[in-house]
Amino acid sequence: MSEMNAIILSLMLIALRPMAARAQAAPSDAKVVTVDSVDLNRYVGKWYEIARLPNFFQKQCAMNTTATYTLLKDGDIEVVNKCTKSDGSVSVARGIAEVVDRKTDAKLKVSFVSILGIHLFWGDYWIIGLDKDYRYAVVGTPSRKFGWILSRTTSLTPSERQSVDDILKKNGYNPTDFIETEQTAR
Repeated sequence: MSEMNAIILSLMLIALRPMAARAQAAPSDAKVVTVDSVDLNRYVGKWYEIARLPNFFQKQCAMNTTATYTLLKDGDIEVVNKCTKSDGSVSVARGIAEVVDRKTDAKLKVSFVSILGIHLFWGDYWIIGLDKDYRYAVVGTPSRKFGWILSRTTSLTPSERQSVDDILKKNGYNPTDFIETEQTAR
């Protein structure tokens, strides 16, 4: 094999590696499945975003993304998402979450758009992974367009991250598609 052919072959293999990894990590027949049950009283509180699938509504977020959930008397959940923008200012998004599946409390819908108290534009929020001690959570959607890795602390241990990656793969996500969130708060 000539040196030029070896270079071309190497470049082709490098170019094909992401597609091979994606095909291995996200089988086409995998379904997004929620956890069996969620104790909402344990789930509420502050979560640090460890990683997310890139999305248009978090483009401004450069670091320190958090989500704080508060259980309301009517059973809904107040959602306050915060992040630090690249200019150092803080972006805050307030919304509401409603439980869709009362049997498991693992399927919710979330809205951040309200006109005269009426919430519009609901999005799926499915809890597809949850540590038994509620140290980390994996959130996805049936379409796999959105996904988040959340933690009660600013980082995950290597074994926790491996468990999260396994959950993502089982649900048809490719863990390498997630972008890491810088967390500078300690």
